[in-house]
Amino acid sequence: MDYKNVRTTCIYCGCGCTLNVQVADGEVVGILPCPEHPISRGSLCIKGWNAAEFATHPDRLRVPLIRREGGFEEASWEEALALVAERLGAIRDDSGPDSIGFFTSAKCTNEENYLLQKLARAVIKTNNVDHCARL
Repeated sequence: MDYKNVRTTCIYCGCGCTLNVQVADGEVVGILPCPEHPISRGSLCIKGWNAAEFATHPDRLRVPLIRREGGFEEASWEEALALVAERLGAIRDDSGPDSIGFFTSAKCTNEENYLLQKLARAVIKTNNVDHCARL
């Protein structure tokens, strides 16, 4: 059996707790807190302890989906991102930048939230950025 701990940051809030994801034979089998991390200090909230559940859930999306002919079809990341960029650009050009809003979450890191607002303000040219800590 190939077993290892993979250190990562918990995705459930912006605190930045560090997790050791337990991986056996390429499958996530559990979560342990990182005892020496200055934020989590060997503890995790209930969401952090159960972070492995979403990784192996059968309903988890593993590839981008694009709506075509009334249904969803799998697509490559390049195709999905190009479509999003094209449609956002068209909306901005047709209806103005303030017709687009960005909504982010505490599940993102501070750095990810910063990048989203930079995308909104520098690329789309809108200040319509909001955040909800309940997500």
